[in-house]
Amino acid sequence: MTDLPLGWSTRRPTLDDVPAILELVHASDIAAVGAPDYTSDEVRDDLTTPNTDPARDSWLALDVSGKVVGWAFPGNSTGGSRDMANVYFWPGIGLPALKPLLELLMARMVERAAELGHDVYEVRAGAIPGETALIEALTGAGFSFLKQFARMHLSLDGVSPVAPEPPAGVTVRPVRHGDETEMRAFHAVIEDAFKDSDHPAMAWDGWRAQIDAAAATPFDEWFVAEIGGEIAGVLQSTDGGAETDEGWVKHLAVLRPYRKRGVGEALLRRAFATYAAKGRPKAGLGVDLANPTDAASLYFKVGMDALYRANIYRTTIGTAG
Repeated sequence: MTDLPLGWSTRRPTLDDVPAILELVHASDIAAVGAPDYTSDEVRDDLTTPNTDPARDSWLALDVSGKVVGWAFPGNSTGGSRDMANVYFWPGIGLPALKPLLELLMARMVERAAELGHDVYEVRAGAIPGETALIEALTGAGFSFLKQFARMHLSLDGVSPVAPEPPAGVTVRPVRHGDETEMRAFHAVIEDAFKDSDHPAMAWDGWRAQIDAAAATPFDEWFVAEIGGEIAGVLQSTDGGAETDEGWVKHLAVLRPYRKRGVGEALLRRAFATYAAKGRPKAGLGVDLANPTDAASLYFKVGMDALYRANIYRTTIGTAG
């Protein structure tokens, strides 16, 4: 085990630590991509996501003054055989916390695999290409490069609050979130549309529980596209949070028989118009650049840019004992 510097320590985080953690993550974001790209709501979500107990799964590193200079936490909301190893450290001053936190987290991953009932467990981690120290720590721990994600962005300045008409035969409307049958169908479209991608499947009960546990769910920013009275695609948004007020597209899913018919673009433009009508300054989403549907080409087509790209690394571990 790599030791922390003399006088440094680790402890478990609580929700009272959200402001200090956010300050740490913003410092990391600014160093890596030039601007903050995280909200307090996201910190809370990461501390309380399903299958994560901060008292067992997460650590803070504190320097000799008691300042939070590192944070490590996992992410496996589905309970499946894939987890995320997330380690943040304060640029420069927090570097000595990187390897100790990663070692603690990876030891815990072995236990998590066994507790969740998996003999073989895949662990992934992300790093901006310029984060040399983090990449070296990950590769030193047995991770290897897998692929890239892009963090997409669109300024809503000048975007009309009225969406253009969708293609002939396509209807776009808000989801009927009070109708359980429709909500189940909405979820089923996401799961079916992403079967040919790297999306970790989530059962209805877990998906519904995540929505119910969210501090705020902007259902007026969730949309359904229909063709011939049948659901062809869906768009799920999440609240961007008070810090950014960004409209965030969490899932855009179009069923295979309806692809290449303008359904995805119609859903996106409806979402952008709705965000603009609310005064949101920008829209964003993350896209897997290895997605076999080439989703990124649609996002560039509608005017989005890549704020940055992130490398994804992975390793495989066995269970304890």
